[in-house]
Amino acid sequence: MPKPTHIGETALYVADLARAIQFYTALFGCPILRRDDRFCALRITDEQVLLLFLRGGSVQPIQINGGVIPAHDGNGPLHVCFGIQFDELTQWQHRLEKLGIAIESHFRWPAGATSLYFRDPDHHMVELATPGLWKS
Repeated sequence: MPKPTHIGETALYVADLARAIQFYTALFGCPILRRDDRFCALRITDEQVLLLFLRGGSVQPIQINGGVIPAHDGNGPLHVCFGIQFDELTQWQHRLEKLGIAIESHFRWPAGATSLYFRDPDHHMVELATPGLWKS
């Protein structure tokens, strides 16, 4: 059976698109791939993109060159996790502090990974996790 190679995109739905773009580009220093009045695509890694959609902006199918993108939307605080290197954990803590982002939880997992949890401006739970989070 064929299996996916990775998660290529993750989407968050936000109330203020400009505010969300500023938050994530300041946090990750990532480039904007594409942007319009309803969404923004941010390059997180070579093969991973964070999509920020204006909440309610994609509830109708959208016809573009190449086909139709089906309707989608989301509501409420969601969760997204970004992997980080263990030896950069302290640097991430300092970066969050410098940006005025409060760490809600600093969690040590049984398998040895560490997670930092904080909220974005739309109250989505953002996690930064060191390797080993899902070791069996």
